[in-house]
Order: sequence, then C-alpha cells, then structure tokens
Amino acid sequence: MHNPNAGFTEYGLQSENPAPLCITLGPDGAAWFVEVLGNKIGRMALDGTFKEKSVPHPSSGLEHIVSGPDGALWFTEEDGNRIGRITTRGVITEFTVPTRSSRPDVMTVGPDGAMWFAENRGNKIGRITTSGKFMEYPVPTPSSDPAGITTGPDGALWFTEFMANKIGRITISDGQIAEWLSRPSGPCPRTS
Repeated sequence: MHNPNAGFTEYGLQSENPAPLCITLGPDGAAWFVEVLGNKIGRMALDGTFKEKSVPHPSSGLEHIVSGPDGALWFTEEDGNRIGRITTRGVITEFTVPTRSSRPDVMTVGPDGAMWFAENRGNKIGRITTSGKFMEYPVPTPSSDPAGITTGPDGALWFTEFMANKIGRITISDGQIAEWLSRPSGPCPRTS
C-alpha cells in the first residue's frame, strides 16, 4: 500500500500566526525561513530544534530569504523597503534601499558574489554587496513590477516583470537590460 505520509514530518511553529513564506538552507545546515505575520526570521535544525529572531522594525513585510556568499542569510523587507542580513548567531543588520518606494521582493546571489533583488514598486533591479553598497538599475518598461529573479546559465540575471507580462535579463558587468514579451494568456500549446 502507498502511504502518502511516509517520510514526511511536520513541525509546529512557536509563534502565534507566524505565516512562514520562503525557506532556504543555511550555511549551518539548518532551514531558515521568514515569518511574514510574525515579523521574525525562523531557524529549524534537522533534529527539530526551533529558534526565531524578531526583525528590528515592526511590520517589515518579510518576503524572501537566501543563503549569502558571506556565510550569513539575506532577506527582503518588502514593506520596510530594506534588505536584511542575519548571521547564524542571530545578529541582524538592515540596509535601506535607496529608492524610497522600492518594495524589494525576491532575491538571489549573483555570479559576482553580490545579492541581486527585484524592486517591485521601484521598477528596478537592485544589487547590494556583502558590505552594504547598493546599485540600482531601472527596468525600461514603466510600472512592470519586477518580482522574481535568478542567475541564468549565461552568467546574467533573469527576472520576471509581473505587470508587463515580460521576462528581463540584466548583465552583471554593466547592468544592461533586455526584455522579452511573454506569450499572451491563454491555453498552453500542445506538444507532440
């Protein structure tokens, strides 16, 4: 018989209404995640040991977390317009994104060792070094709301433009952006 729960373990979180959203593997081998409503960064070890740390600013709108190249974890504070960094010992540092209305969303580690992120309302692609220096690159299509971002096999970063129905690509060497219009919504084509 097939057991749908075989090998599956659930762990309850200690916070009231934490609303965990994004999760990543930390350099310490634990799972790290953001608690959107709890406004905390959570850590779950493989043995089920759970810890959490409150983010300094209330209602930060924690959105995304990734393991950085510097041995820390980096996260976005969409409502707080900040990029956060937390060490495996729980020390948090926050950096305010230069564009006030930015709303940083998804983040990734670029091939250059910097953290790259989509600036949802700022309509930019942002870059922050591990020492906290920012660069911002405007997306050519107005109000396109960049959301997701990842490193591509070509060494560039690829991102989605939610409201413009486009896919974008930015080079790390000079910040050049190219955009492609996605296929209009409708049924998926059949493949043979």
